[in-house]
Amino acid sequence: MRIISGKHKGRRITAPSKLPVRPTTDMAKEALFNILNNQYRLSDLKVLDLFSGTGNLAFEFGSRGAEDITAVDAHFDCVKFIRKTSEDLDLPIMAIKSDVFKFLGKTAIKSDLIFADPPYDFSTDQFGKIAEIIFERKLLNEDGSLIIEHSKHTDLSKFPHFSHSRKYGSSVFSFFE
Repeated sequence: MRIISGKHKGRRITAPSKLPVRPTTDMAKEALFNILNNQYRLSDLKVLDLFSGTGNLAFEFGSRGAEDITAVDAHFDCVKFIRKTSEDLDLPIMAIKSDVFKFLGKTAIKSDLIFADPPYDFSTDQFGKIAEIIFERKLLNEDGSLIIEHSKHTDLSKFPHFSHSRKYGSSVFSFFE
């Protein structure tokens, strides 16, 4: 994986092969950040990265100037990798080891942008549960967005707060506001 833009533009990061992850492709990540750059000033955002995996998106946000990033993943080695890499790159990322649903149920963190990249084999209801908890617990700041990455075979448009989706290859980003 590589950081596309910002202070670490072009930097390649190699995650350990033993991590149970499916990183967002560079093409999809670049398209997502083109959208976000037109809507937000990234340096002002408070970002929550759920199912963070390798920290791919958290590193991109940090490289582009976001100064308040929380990355959550249940896998110890993923969290360890994110902590080490963010320290090496001097990025403001707090990595938390937790089941995402338990974390969402108890956190008081409010964010401007919440990105979730759960396993693609989640059921449609599991994807919807992420949005449901976030909106019930009011974890988004005013004018904030939730973005859920999922496969093109999953349709999240039936869930409350769904705004629109964008497809890039076999990945889809569904936006909730």
